[in-house]
Amino acid sequence: MNASNVSKTDSKKAGGTHGEPGRVAVVGSLNMDLVVRAARLPKPGETLAGQTFQQVPGGKGGNQAVAAARLGANVSMIGCIGQDGNGEALRQGLAAENIDCSGVGTSRSRPTGVAMIIVDDASQNAIVIVAGSNAEVTPATIAAHEALLAAADIVVCQLETPPDTVRAALESARRLGKITVLNPAPAASELPADWFDLIDYLIPNELEAATLSGVEITTPDDARHAAGVLRGRGARNVIVTLGSQGVFALLDGEEGRHFSAPAVKAIDTTAAGDTFIGGFAAELARGETVADAIAFGQRAAAIAVTREGAQPSIPHRREVASA
Repeated sequence: MNASNVSKTDSKKAGGTHGEPGRVAVVGSLNMDLVVRAARLPKPGETLAGQTFQQVPGGKGGNQAVAAARLGANVSMIGCIGQDGNGEALRQGLAAENIDCSGVGTSRSRPTGVAMIIVDDASQNAIVIVAGSNAEVTPATIAAHEALLAAADIVVCQLETPPDTVRAALESARRLGKITVLNPAPAASELPADWFDLIDYLIPNELEAATLSGVEITTPDDARHAAGVLRGRGARNVIVTLGSQGVFALLDGEEGRHFSAPAVKAIDTTAAGDTFIGGFAAELARGETVADAIAFGQRAAAIAVTREGAQPSIPHRREVASA
């Protein structure tokens, strides 16, 4: 299906054959997450005693690929790791999820990317990322692995790889007639104006939507306003994730809709947004409606926040179906 013909209504379906697993290609980062739990986040210059430490696979690209795979899609990953133990662990982890790693290169000069994550007792987190080998995912990488994009129903990107690479992936996917999803994270002050016409589904969280739109977001009505600003720049559909306040979706040809979040007790919100995006993409690739894909992604994310870690927290499709 050509991306320009993506659904204008909830009843219209997109992606693959209805009910059958579709194909999702993820272009993005692969990091090893170094996760510390503490009672609270430290202040500048302050040293705190941590409670626990874990080293787990992560990176927004890797997380979204694992989420899409566990939640029902056939997934291929385009990224880059280093020639080190972290890189090998990440590659093995993806392969264990039956993710096609033929698009995952190995840098000869940079270490695998890492993310230092501090999670407090209120389940909020602070994250510092060192890109490492992720910086070597280039437009040439996209060109070399265009066959993976051509085989996909949905192409998913984030902002933890170089901007030129993200644009190349979106542009290639558009030319190939694929449905594009951009998660503009980490939050950027702005997106290039010529990107918006390449985006079918722009999916920021409230901070990212506020940063991109200039609209302060504290309520779903604020998210409606911010989504309107972003859609006005050319994105066909804008879906703002709002944590415990749910999701606000402004879809092409519609006035907008608020989806309430499932009520759960959150333990760790790391990768909640990635789980939502992976679930949304997997369900859309199955030919489900946009509304059903949003609701499915929400249920998956609600399970993820009740568990610790990034990829370890991501549920499987059978768990979401029984929730």
